[in-house]
Formats: sequence, C-alpha cells, structure tokens
Amino acid sequence: MTAYDCILTGVLVFMNLLGITLTLYDKWAAVNRPRSRIPEATLMWVGLLFGSYGTFLTMKLIRHKTRHARFMVCLPLFTLLHTAFILFYIVALR
Repeated sequence: MTAYDCILTGVLVFMNLLGITLTLYDKWAAVNRPRSRIPEATLMWVGLLFGSYGTFLTMKLIRHKTRHARFMVCLPLFTLLHTAFILFYIVALR
C-alpha cells in the first residue's frame, strides 16, 4: 500500500464518518433544538468532498432530508463520481 493509498483511504474514512456524524446530529437537532441545525450547504459540501457514501446512507436509514430533491439527486451523483474516481485511481494510476 503506497502513501497515496493511505491518504485516499484516510480521507474517505474521515469524510464519511464526518458525514454520518453531522447527519445524525442534524436529525437530533431537528427534533430537539431547531435553532442549532447543520446548514444544508455544509452537508452538501461534506458529500461533495468524498463523504457522500456515509451521508447518503445515513439520510436514507434515519429518513432525514429524504424529501429534499437536492439531496436525493446530488448525493447519489456524488457517489457515482467518487466511485468513478476511485476506480480510475485503482486501474489507471497504479
């Protein structure tokens, strides 16, 4: 495993854990503290920056923001984009 593999793996793990954590907190805040919510833009940025897998799966599992078309279209697209990038990295750059 090269240094780049370790960096890519670390970024993927960190961003997905961050996406899961922020989504769970936002769901909790929606019920308990409506004033301290996570901005939608923040959740989108985390999804765009390689956190789309965890963010999207968490949203589907806890039924949070599933009525927002923006999330239900963009996050799967980000997931496809990230999967294509990872496959390109594995196949072409190794």
